[in-house]
Formats: sequence, C-alpha cells, structure tokens
Amino acid sequence: MSEFDTSFDFDGRRVPFRPGQTLGAALVAAGTTAWRTTRLEGRPRGLFCGIGVCFDCLLTVDGHANQRACLVVARDGMTALTQEGTGHDDT
Repeated sequence: MSEFDTSFDFDGRRVPFRPGQTLGAALVAAGTTAWRTTRLEGRPRGLFCGIGVCFDCLLTVDGHANQRACLVVARDGMTALTQEGTGHDDT
C-alpha cells in the first residue's frame, strides 16, 4: 500500500493525498493553485494565508459551501468542487 492509495474527487478528477494532508495542500501538490473565484470580479483564488484567516481558499465540500481548503483534512472519497462567488445561489 502506497501513501497515495487515498484520494478525493475535485471537479470530477481524482486527487491523491497523504494521510493528514488538507485539501488545499493536496490540491497544490497536484498542481492546482486556484479553486475559487471572487464574488464580484470572478478572479481566481487558492491558498493565501494557509491558516484559515483570509477565506481565499474556499471550496464546496460534500455539498457544504465555504469550507476552507487549508483547514479541511482530506478524507478518502470526499467530493470537493470549485466555488463560484459565495457558493450559494445569489438570485
């Protein structure tokens, strides 16, 4: 068994991770540096502070919007999605 036998789904693709690794760390290790867009201008965002203060790394995880990728520990089989704006229907 290798250290990458576990993975989560990110926007339809498999992302491997090491035990204890956060979603943000696993995404960066896999070459993904942006997974959210800003609410007003649609600018790409990813890890910035890395400690859960700035809110730049928000993802939708298992159907829950506004999850900080730098704090959420990856679990085998979880689903993460790019978050557009607030992560909610803004109608």
